[in-house]
Amino acid sequence: MAALKLKNFSMEKASNMKAHRTNYFNSNKLILRRGQEFKIKLHFNRPIQNGEKMEFIASTGPAPAESDNTLAVFQLSGSKNGNVWTAVKDSSSSTEVKITIKTPSSAPIGHYKMSLYVFSKNKKNYFKLNDIILLFNPWAKDDVVYLEQEKERFEYVLNDNGIIFYGLTDFIRPSAWNYGQFEEGILDICFQMLNRSLNYQEDKVLDCSKRYDPGYVGRVLSAMINSFDDEGVVEGNWSSKFTGGVDPQDWNGSVDILHMWRKAGYKPVKYGQCWVFAGVLCTALRCLGIPTRVITNYVSAHDKDSNLIIESIYSKKGKSMSKDTLWNFHVWNESWFTRSELGPHYGGWQVLDATPQELSGDIHCCGPASVHAIKEGDIDLDYDGPFIYSEVNADRVTWVHYDKDLKEKVYTDSESVGSNISTKAVGSDERIDITDTYKYPEKSEKERSIYLKARKKLIEMGIMNKESLEKRGIGKKRRKKRTGGASFDDLNEEKEEFDIKGSFELNSSTEFGTDIHLTLHLQNITKKSEIVKVKLSSSTIEYTGRPRSEVYSDSATITVPPKKEMTHSLSISASDYEHKLSSHNLMEVVALCELKNKKKMLVRKVIIIERPHLDIQILMWIICGNFPRCMQITLNWKQTCSFQCNLRYSF
Repeated sequence: MAALKLKNFSMEKASNMKAHRTNYFNSNKLILRRGQEFKIKLHFNRPIQNGEKMEFIASTGPAPAESDNTLAVFQLSGSKNGNVWTAVKDSSSSTEVKITIKTPSSAPIGHYKMSLYVFSKNKKNYFKLNDIILLFNPWAKDDVVYLEQEKERFEYVLNDNGIIFYGLTDFIRPSAWNYGQFEEGILDICFQMLNRSLNYQEDKVLDCSKRYDPGYVGRVLSAMINSFDDEGVVEGNWSSKFTGGVDPQDWNGSVDILHMWRKAGYKPVKYGQCWVFAGVLCTALRCLGIPTRVITNYVSAHDKDSNLIIESIYSKKGKSMSKDTLWNFHVWNESWFTRSELGPHYGGWQVLDATPQELSGDIHCCGPASVHAIKEGDIDLDYDGPFIYSEVNADRVTWVHYDKDLKEKVYTDSESVGSNISTKAVGSDERIDITDTYKYPEKSEKERSIYLKARKKLIEMGIMNKESLEKRGIGKKRRKKRTGGASFDDLNEEKEEFDIKGSFELNSSTEFGTDIHLTLHLQNITKKSEIVKVKLSSSTIEYTGRPRSEVYSDSATITVPPKKEMTHSLSISASDYEHKLSSHNLMEVVALCELKNKKKMLVRKVIIIERPHLDIQILMWIICGNFPRCMQITLNWKQTCSFQCNLRYSF
């Protein structure tokens, strides 16, 4: 009798990918999810006899080893038990054998080579099977990315389109984004990101062995999406000049960006800002099977000093001079997985941020950080807790700067940072507010106690000491400073109360090309008359809060009678602002008010200039074969004005 040999085999690609919910991929490769069975058929030259055995080998990475879980050697057996690779014979008829293979739910993701040894007639014959690609599996209960609700699995893994929110706290707007994680070539590009990372270049074997962990993979990708340090996918640009690249606002999806990165020889694509980084990272994480969503935080703090305080500094004329910044909005990602290294309470949504802001472990990446840890002030847990906590709950301290040696503290605001934290709803394009997942209600005792806890963690972590805290205005005793201001215990300081309350009211349309009219309201809540010296200014700003150009300045002295309100009107001419706006069309209006007791009060309002509404009407499609090739359209603006318009279209 001839030795047993494999004549041919079938990896049952169509049925396996359907069962693994990977049939959405536009790929000719067998793509599977870990921790789940898949079936193959083996056709031999003759029926299998007693004593003849089969042994399977699965390997991934440059130097597969069983000790690294990158090599598995397993025999055909009758058991599927254990979190290991197994192979079980389902049935056999004559020369055909049907086999079910199960992968462990902790297997590293990646490309696996599959092979078979057949032991027959004291010989060992080798046969190569088709390769497979293994991904994370939110449908497998033993996988750390497991999500219980099917509708959430569809939304955060399978949905290839979404909504990213932008704008202002009182002007929230949605923007569509095509993630396109199943498009042709995207999965290969995602693995190229991993293989081009600094982690892989430094130790290829170790990197591949750690790809079982979604936290590790997410952190590596958060570094690779931006181009700092590692020739990553997207180059950031927060100026108003985008020569040689694309204005970040012109992107509407990830697919073009990822294909451009590959076609350019893996050179960074120009340009991106926070929502672009978040959109591309969401594509990569969903593609690899990690449940992910895009988050927008309004009034988002960028704390360069890691002290949970944002210092807003204004000149004596009311112009912003801050090093720390308050972004009108900032966009990042959350991914869902357990964190066994932190404890059972810290699993669930984890922050990952690919926008290159500050260094983390000597590279520009951020996260994963447990959202629950941020809410509870456990900022000492990996990774980047102080920075992320500041983004959503830093205290804002406002100063007036007179010269290089003299500045005066105006007040501390503990409520405005981190508001209307938003994401797309499951199953619809509606916005849901998830602020309460990041922090307790503002003005509550719980929120202040958590803030105090987080500040104390900074000392325990060695980020700051008590002396440096006092230098930042955090001391137990009030004392005069050489700067002319005062230092307070900001952890227990109550919000500054003024005899005058101030606010801006917008009195006109904010359509581009129209003059902007506002009214400053000053209300005296005391029984004494108050004289208020007001310095008014307005500047165009980036969405990150950085000023661009001053467009208005004025001053006034206003007497406010007891228990009365007085107003002051101001107008900003369209000709003064329309050529100085950034692509985000934002302006900041500031009133620096000095009261009789020399206290300073700052009144601030950010407004968005609305570009003309564009109506597109399709008049005619021109058909070539079975496909539309071009169309005739009309473009209608609601108003007449002069600006550049770029029309992009695709079929």
